Amino acid sequence: MGSSLTPDLKRILRDAGCVFVRQGKGDHEIWYSPKTNRNFPVDSKILSRNTANAVLKQAGLPKQF
Repeated sequence: MGSSLTPDLKRILRDAGCVFVRQGKGDHEIWYSPKTNRNFPVDSKILSRNTANAVLKQAGLPKQF
């Protein structure tokens, strides 16, 4: 198994102006994107680049993985 993409993903989200809102169920966090004006979940152990890109899409950002 590879290493988690979550730290890099969170850095990209913060740089884009997204903010942590609250802790969700289990190991998920809820983030807010000012670009889409929506909340979205971020898992604490994202291992798949496809999942990481799906989170970026929910935040209104282009693919980066």
